[in-house]
Amino acid sequence: MQQRRGRTGRVRRQRRSSDSRGVNESHRPEFIELRKWLKDRQFEDTGLVPARFPGTGRGLMSKTSLQEGQTIISLPESCLLTTDTVIRSSLGPYIKKWKPPPSPLLALCTFLISERHAGGRSPWKSYLDILPKSYTCPVCLEPGVVALLPEPLKAKAEEQRAHVRDLFASSGAFFSTLQPLFVEPVGGIFSYSAFLWAWCTVNTRAVYLRSTRQECLSAEPDTCALAPYLDLLNHSPHVQVKAAFNEKTSRYEIRTASRCRKHQEVFICYGPHDNQRLLLEYGFVSSCNPHACVPVPGDALVKYLPAADKQMHKKMSILRDHGFTENLTFGWDGPSWRLLTALKLLCLEAEKFTSWKKVLLGEAISDTNEKTSLGIAQRICSDFMEETQAVLHKVSDMKEGKALPAHELTLVESLRKEELSILQASAEIMSSSRALSP
Repeated sequence: MQQRRGRTGRVRRQRRSSDSRGVNESHRPEFIELRKWLKDRQFEDTGLVPARFPGTGRGLMSKTSLQEGQTIISLPESCLLTTDTVIRSSLGPYIKKWKPPPSPLLALCTFLISERHAGGRSPWKSYLDILPKSYTCPVCLEPGVVALLPEPLKAKAEEQRAHVRDLFASSGAFFSTLQPLFVEPVGGIFSYSAFLWAWCTVNTRAVYLRSTRQECLSAEPDTCALAPYLDLLNHSPHVQVKAAFNEKTSRYEIRTASRCRKHQEVFICYGPHDNQRLLLEYGFVSSCNPHACVPVPGDALVKYLPAADKQMHKKMSILRDHGFTENLTFGWDGPSWRLLTALKLLCLEAEKFTSWKKVLLGEAISDTNEKTSLGIAQRICSDFMEETQAVLHKVSDMKEGKALPAHELTLVESLRKEELSILQASAEIMSSSRALSP
């Protein structure tokens, strides 16, 4: 379908063109200390300064215009926090003795908790001081706020919470072995809140860096590294960068693939993620996100079709076997091809069921099939809009009641508003398509 050029598109373009100048914060004590710490580790200034921006908060601002292909960050290996860092620390002997071997993730989390507890005694204090004190990933949100999320995201959020709690619970015995390193009881140091903070720090801020496997760690991929200063860069889906560890220079480098004006925020792109993925993994929603979409659970399609269809079970089985119950979405350009294809197969008349392979290949079977599947897509979209609007009204009431944290409710509100705009755009496109069909 054609790119949407209507009212919603104009609003998105207007948002993108809004002023993004930031307020320089390089004078703040924590950033002065961080720059001293980085300089001691051979970090070279590339013309970026910490600043606070409307909409994105803390980030990095360019002091000069940046050209395509220019290096914006070149971070020495000595600045990177990796599992090598952990093994070389006082935790190393305890990790080497523990069986079964702890995972690379657990090693990094343990190190962060230990160093934060050390405070001024930690050689990483300058970095730890600029890390967020709390996070807004769903695993950190109040249960009442999580309940307001769209169903697919809510299910993933609950899985995420269970995973973190299980990892924490299974690590208790390992934490106990570290008691000789501390005066205070380790139970108070390695609390769930401390572990949650450390897990979110790694999950939201780490860069990809494949390390040589440590024999004292589990076989899980060791690909996370924390990169001080670099991790102040915020995400934008509208930019492209090249990021990798340069083996020749032993530096982690980021080069911009687009230009940036002087005194503007410098962005990197975490990947072509939709907003539900961004909220789950990083704890924020990106406005004007071209990758944003509204997922449709595959199993939810059945309730929109006749219960008397004796072939429904077989149709769903075919869709699952061919991967057509995943990644079904409404987007800015209307319902995805996968969603419409799944509906076309489910709407096949009994006498034409043998044509199901042609449907999956994108062939039109009949005008009736095309119209019926589009009509069902419109009903699903309408129901999703109704549910989203109901949640937005509920969020508004909750913000007035102040029963839940306002910033958490605002996060859900941002996600839901963006998704409502997507659904409205899809509905308009489908109405136009139906009006034009013979």
